[in-house]
Amino acid sequence: MSKEEPIYQRFLFGGISCMMAAVVTNPIDVIKTRLQIQGELAKSSGTGAKKDGLVTGTLKIIQQEGIIGLYKGLSASLLREGTYSTLRMGGYDLLKSYMISDQDNGRVSLSSKILSGAISGAVGASIANPSDLIKVRLQADHSGTRYRSIMQAFREIIDKEGVRGLYKGVSATTQRAALLTASQIPAYDHIKHVLLDHNIIAGEGIKLHTVSSIFAGLVAATTTSPVDLIKTRIMNQPFDPVTGKGLLYSSNYQCLVKTVKAEGLLGLYKGFIPNWLRIGPHTIVTFIVYENLRKLFNISPI
Repeated sequence: MSKEEPIYQRFLFGGISCMMAAVVTNPIDVIKTRLQIQGELAKSSGTGAKKDGLVTGTLKIIQQEGIIGLYKGLSASLLREGTYSTLRMGGYDLLKSYMISDQDNGRVSLSSKILSGAISGAVGASIANPSDLIKVRLQADHSGTRYRSIMQAFREIIDKEGVRGLYKGVSATTQRAALLTASQIPAYDHIKHVLLDHNIIAGEGIKLHTVSSIFAGLVAATTTSPVDLIKTRIMNQPFDPVTGKGLLYSSNYQCLVKTVKAEGLLGLYKGFIPNWLRIGPHTIVTFIVYENLRKLFNISPI
């Protein structure tokens, strides 16, 4: 990062690129959330309720809620990206710039990239947890009656669960964000430069950005799926109206243990395909937009 390149632009462009990606991928995010909450231990329909697959789940949403059902939680998702991703994308670049080694021709080691991603992701997620919580609850709501708007959701959560209620699942969210950013951005960054250094793809451009993004999305989805499922279940679980405590899980660890006992290890990867189908396109759109915004404003590529 040169002194002539404004730091704020990196944060701003990171947020904008992820918000655009969220618009594209919101439908698959809704489907992923619905699949992840299937199989939870306490359901009014009973433990023997039939579980939907990707296609069946998608068709059910469209039939019961219309196409608009696939865009539930979009406003909360945009708010989340505007906070969380602004911080993680810009923070990664900023932290990475402090880890450049003169002994390695000004390059940053892979471990330093991973560390930069983990820190920036964790910080962004801890701050943006309230919007993430509301996004999950809106997307999980089949009937559309839980909250009428983001503001009403904020008020109701604070009234019934206290301010702490906005930070339910914050540890799982932070862990997921640290894993996601530590895998997604460094994977993109590293793969991109490997492709360039070995002349597999010549020069910056949409081909390089797309190929690098596809690999980065697969790495990120594989790394984060289990903790993403735990985060979703913690956030969406019913709670005691008096104490505000969750009725299904008291901690991330308990959610992990109960899920494995009831659904096996593969239960942790429930929703993996839609998670990958979301992270993949999200990653591609994010980095193509991000790289082009940087180019437009004469900021060096990632």
